[in-house]
Amino acid sequence: MKELIDHKDYQGIEQALSNNPALANEGIPYDSVNITKAHPLHRICDGVFSGTYTDAEAVQMARIFLAHGANVNGNELIEKQDSPLVAAASLYADQVAILYIENGAILNHAGCHGGTALHWAAYCGRDKVVKKLVQNGAKINKLCIDFKSTPLFWAIHGLKNCGTISSSDTLECVKILLQAGADKNIPNADGNIAFELLDDGDLELKELLKN
Repeated sequence: MKELIDHKDYQGIEQALSNNPALANEGIPYDSVNITKAHPLHRICDGVFSGTYTDAEAVQMARIFLAHGANVNGNELIEKQDSPLVAAASLYADQVAILYIENGAILNHAGCHGGTALHWAAYCGRDKVVKKLVQNGAKINKLCIDFKSTPLFWAIHGLKNCGTISSSDTLECVKILLQAGADKNIPNADGNIAFELLDDGDLELKELLKN
């Protein structure tokens, strides 16, 4: 199944799942070196992040898996382990994340570091996913487990610590969160608030987050 996914073999995936529906929920290794298995709906997101295929192509494959009985939440929701939705939110698979939300994915599961899909989408500057999660009732001020931080804090922290994130993407995520009722004054485990992460160049964000 891993090879079929990597080659975007839609017909092959359809045939394999028709012949053996259990494959829709059978774990797949990342590659020959990292043999840790994850649910197919998670592994589809890995390919988007690595550039093996596009987000739109991943959606097409995910739809096939869902049509053949794949559980949108994976086989088991374990605290601090990513569900397919958390994987999509953290691996830049925006369209896949939206598909999972529309198919009833549990929104507030605590994945890696105890961050929800909203934490990870905010951290990665994925404003379309942040907006979709907020519209569907994701918890705006939920604290992650490891750092006791809100999605708003994660958004700013991502801008400052992940070089691939633009300030405009973070700005849009912050605007969405604040409009939805995010509390900008909730401190993290170290007692810091999001505003304290900003520097002199972050004028628009400072304006939004100032006390």
